[in-house]
Amino acid sequence: MRHNEKSEGPSVRVLRVGEQVRHVLSEILQRGDVHDDVLAKHPVSITEVRMSPDLRHATVFVKPLLGRDEEAVIKALRTNTAYLQREVAHRVRMKYAAKLKFLPDESFDEASHIEKLLRDPKVARDLEGGAGE
Repeated sequence: MRHNEKSEGPSVRVLRVGEQVRHVLSEILQRGDVHDDVLAKHPVSITEVRMSPDLRHATVFVKPLLGRDEEAVIKALRTNTAYLQREVAHRVRMKYAAKLKFLPDESFDEASHIEKLLRDPKVARDLEGGAGE
């Protein structure tokens, strides 16, 4: 029975903890608690946090405002990972402090790319022609 649960996706607890971690990281960055010049100059959105099933690892997807200097922002977050992990461990009650891994959120870029493709006149013509066939 327990084996089948894994195929259904993350548990409610894993999702809830991920959302708590997202809120804590967002608050830390918004308040400017991290003393880093790059992070001070670039507002950062924490778009999603995916927790591992054992809650020991958190993959944090981030997007700087307007997508500017994404590589520099990711590098700054990675440089300050130890501080951020300590703060998350202090504010989110868990048995173990989760290891944070910062990655750029590509979903916005993918959505823009798909929207651009759908607006292409050739694609629109094909979609209209395909409906009648």
